[in-house]
Amino acid sequence: MANQREDMLDHVPLFAKELLAGGLAGGFAKTVVAPLERVKILFQTRRTEFHSTGLSGSVSRIFKTEGVLGFYRGNGASVARIIPYAALHYMSYEEYRRWIVLTFPNVWKGPTLDLMAGSLSGGTAVLFTYPLDLIRTKLAYQVVSPTKLNVSGMVNNEQVYRGIHDCFSKTYKEGGIRGLYRGVAPTLFGIFPYAGLKFYVYEEMKRHVPEEHKKSIMAKLTCGSVAGLLGQTFTYPLEVVRRQMQVQNRGASNEAELKGTLRSVVLIAQKQGWKTLFSGLSINYIKVVPSAAIGFTVYDSMKSFLRVPSRDEAAVEVVTNKRITQPSSQY
Repeated sequence: MANQREDMLDHVPLFAKELLAGGLAGGFAKTVVAPLERVKILFQTRRTEFHSTGLSGSVSRIFKTEGVLGFYRGNGASVARIIPYAALHYMSYEEYRRWIVLTFPNVWKGPTLDLMAGSLSGGTAVLFTYPLDLIRTKLAYQVVSPTKLNVSGMVNNEQVYRGIHDCFSKTYKEGGIRGLYRGVAPTLFGIFPYAGLKFYVYEEMKRHVPEEHKKSIMAKLTCGSVAGLLGQTFTYPLEVVRRQMQVQNRGASNEAELKGTLRSVVLIAQKQGWKTLFSGLSINYIKVVPSAAIGFTVYDSMKSFLRVPSRDEAAVEVVTNKRITQPSSQY
């Protein structure tokens, strides 16, 4: 039976295995930390209502208002986004890494390779899946009981969405394609350094793990935790800008509209205080550590299960196959 599975896996394309491994890793990790993600988004966007109550008060309020399922509001959109996002992120990272090795065999070596490939893969994944992230944020932003919705779907003059399809439809009607990509600029500015640093730190730390511990789950969890922690710290203010841009214009407001990444950073710092740019960071630390650790660990474990070769072995294989298929210039 095991031999049959191995024979079947040998016929599956490498990129398909990486897509599957990345998608499962992302979906599993995101679901585990969904409650913390919900609270973090509310800290970033509903400042007056949630900052005064603190973490425990915010958790209590969500539970009283919406019940246990309230902690997973928007998680359907989140998982629907993260599965293709993570699949593209991990797979394109591998593809970019192999492409760089093939194109610049004598130049791109060492940590710089992971930094560059990770940055490019992050941008690629964001461009393909950003509308789902926008929908997830809008759904998570809501703090209302379903019984309070009126016929038009409004509560206190604020638009309330009944689900993923309803949110997507109304957002598209309000702003078209541009509306679905509101806040994408700070996302791209943030994802390039974050994704690059995340893969760089993870791979660099794994290189220093003793050979006898390289397959250890704890070693992978530790490397993934540190990678996510450092990457997120440097790029967190851009995430706050992205979240506020995504949920602005939800109701009547006298606040100036956020336009442009740098202008929005300055405006938020001036109007709301520079501490707002790090609003929810402590919660994010609690969330990022298990999320990144679980993501990397599940991904590496799935690659082993699917018989995916190591990154260096795959790169060598690509280079070898390329040379074999190229016509000889000698006669």
